[in-house]
Amino acid sequence: MAKFSTARQERSQKAREREAPLEAIRNPVRETVPPELDRLIHERIRLGIVSALAVNRSLTFNELKALLKTTDGNLSVHARKLEEADYIVCNKSFDGRLPKTEYRLAAAGRRALERYLNHMEALIRATREG
Repeated sequence: MAKFSTARQERSQKAREREAPLEAIRNPVRETVPPELDRLIHERIRLGIVSALAVNRSLTFNELKALLKTTDGNLSVHARKLEEADYIVCNKSFDGRLPKTEYRLAAAGRRALERYLNHMEALIRATREG
């Protein structure tokens, strides 16, 4: 009985080995982010917010929304995540009777963007050299 069990295990192992390459084709790996990459900034809208604020002293909510072509809710959620990480600073005020939300990049956000860009440049160089 042990021989039968061992032969079955060997066949199962060989079948799994043959299936492994097919599995990669059937279920391609989604974009993976290296652990060193700042996942908070890596997301498209958040990278857009931080990048836009890096080249502008400040931007209003409506300016960012128009620039990034996103919805109020989407921008609000992503801006809050960046604010909670102390990457951006949010100032709320009134312009007459209208509420005005203005964002600027914090020092921690500038450093995080710099690290992110350095990492991406290193990946590009490694890819082109390889």
